[in-house]
Amino acid sequence: MDYAALLSAFGLLFLAEMGDKTQLMAMTLAHRYKVLPVVLGTFAAFALLNLLAVLVGEGLARIVPRNAVLIAAGTLFLLFAWRSWRDGAEEATEATTIDHRRAWLTSFTLIFVAELGDKTQLALIALAAQTGELWSVYIGGTLALWTVSLLGILVGRTLLRRIEPRWVRRAAALLFFVFGLLALGQASVGLLAD
Repeated sequence: MDYAALLSAFGLLFLAEMGDKTQLMAMTLAHRYKVLPVVLGTFAAFALLNLLAVLVGEGLARIVPRNAVLIAAGTLFLLFAWRSWRDGAEEATEATTIDHRRAWLTSFTLIFVAELGDKTQLALIALAAQTGELWSVYIGGTLALWTVSLLGILVGRTLLRRIEPRWVRRAAALLFFVFGLLALGQASVGLLAD
């Protein structure tokens, strides 16, 4: 287990997802349904999405040269930094019409669809490809998304009243920027060494 990769994945995804549409969606679902099925549905969706993301990332690491992966990952992180900074003032949308008898399935489906191809899933792909630490990235990323979801469900309203979502998104943008520069720096060192 690579704890540096685990902590990197946790920190990056925690900040990137805090105040994001998915956290607000989980909060909305918890107000419409009992909390436990919403938590379980959300956790299951993130567990599956993250597994798919790190498997794709590991596959890329086996096929594509490391420097190319680092350049692509760095570029993606810089793009996410720009998008997070730009979106810092936007309001997230809430969940739409929901079937009240199927809280777990509704939570799972809404979270799965909302996050499929989202910046956090792409960030997990990039981290898995960059580090080659499949399980460390998976565990760190999944724990981060679960933690953010729980915060949204249990104390989200209070937290988001005290911290403006745009500042949380801008902090995520800065973290993406740092990860992008680090990945591009590693690629530069690798290219110079070759």
